[in-house]
Amino acid sequence: MSILLDKNTTVIVQGMTGREGTLRTAFMNGYGTRIVAGVTPGRGGDEVHGLPVYDTVQQVIDEKGPVDASVTFIPGPALKSAVYEAIDAGIKFVVSPVERIPVHDVMDMVQYALKNEARILGPGSLGLITPGQAAIGWLGGSVDWANTLFEPGSVGVISRSGGQSGTVPWALKVADLGISTALHIGTEPVLGLTMSDVLKRFEADEQTKAVAVFGEIGGNLEEEAAETVARGEFTKPLVVFIAGAWAPEGMRFSHASSIVEGGKGTAQGKIKALTEAGAYVVDSPEEIAPKIKELIQ
Repeated sequence: MSILLDKNTTVIVQGMTGREGTLRTAFMNGYGTRIVAGVTPGRGGDEVHGLPVYDTVQQVIDEKGPVDASVTFIPGPALKSAVYEAIDAGIKFVVSPVERIPVHDVMDMVQYALKNEARILGPGSLGLITPGQAAIGWLGGSVDWANTLFEPGSVGVISRSGGQSGTVPWALKVADLGISTALHIGTEPVLGLTMSDVLKRFEADEQTKAVAVFGEIGGNLEEEAAETVARGEFTKPLVVFIAGAWAPEGMRFSHASSIVEGGKGTAQGKIKALTEAGAYVVDSPEEIAPKIKELIQ
């Protein structure tokens, strides 16, 4: 099993004809993702890597049938309307690898998704990958790199760092563990799926025996995850590293959601909450895989 994505998940690419859309479509398609079509207004009838392009999402649904997921390689100002279009057409999972979105737009998108029983990964998410089955977004980079870094296995991976999203999967591979599904949660201050949401999905996944988290200072994602563990909604081994503990208050660490302000979002606070809930916090990314191996064996 896996969470959110497997070899049978059907996907459309909104913005397929743009530079990033074209490049990432080649990767996702080459990795085995079931891409059925792309959408770019005014480019209906075109093809990208042999895949048809339509003017609207609804046209894809009308011709191809229901679609499970969309990935949006859309400029920030147009993201909200693209997400609404996908949800209105009945798509229940939208991956948004777009950054610098107005907060009020993100809040509107998240509420609209919840109202329609849909889910958004991001904004600012590199995407997700279920090794050997499918990838949506940028995570993996190329087919060769994806096959090198991401080995099928039993550990779920959540990363708050886009640049470090391959670090934990590689360490797990070296430790002969591998992963069930890995995802980058996103970079914006407001997100669709939270760390808590993802942990609950990993809890329900029979393949996943433990979860590794590359966390960061700022925000409250890790604190919410700790509450999920404390409530018994996630019971499997959870090993977390918190990056940016050295950063002084007010300094942005990496991206908008990683900033400590008003004493909130500190590494110390996150470590305390996670440890008290029963999770394991390590001092470096290199310690994650050995700790998980110890816990599940």
